[in-house]
Amino acid sequence: MSMVAHIERTYHGNPHRVYVTGALSGAIMTGVMLADYPDVFAAGAIFMGFPVGCDRGCGPYPAILPPRAMGRFGPPGLSGYHGPRPRVQIWHGTVDDNILYANFGEEIKQWTNVLGVSQAPVITDHPAPSWTRTAYGTSRDDIKIEAYSIRGAGHGLPQPFSGMK
Repeated sequence: MSMVAHIERTYHGNPHRVYVTGALSGAIMTGVMLADYPDVFAAGAIFMGFPVGCDRGCGPYPAILPPRAMGRFGPPGLSGYHGPRPRVQIWHGTVDDNILYANFGEEIKQWTNVLGVSQAPVITDHPAPSWTRTAYGTSRDDIKIEAYSIRGAGHGLPQPFSGMK
């Protein structure tokens, strides 16, 4: 957080346009940053991660728990903060052999619970042939979570990005 504060101060950054993203272990840190500092980030993108707090023992790996239980896991910021929360993108390949694909659904359960929206997507589409995007929010105009499932992708960023509609 000291780096974010330094950049905002030094370069007169807009505190309402601060984003966090990460892949692999950076994805796990992205979830933690969104959970611990929800008042700092406007949004975050988690690429091939797992639910916040599961690194500290969510039971069998991957944990398959009800949404309310997933919302209670993680740092105090995840369950004790009552102000506005950042939007979240979750990305995961279906053949990831390092962080199991089942974690994709667990992250969706966790963040829909934390952000107070239904697990029923308000949008499902395919921005590229092997991509499925589901969006969760109060309406099509108020999306809180976008989740991208990439068929055939492993433990890495989906490449190439060509072929998007």
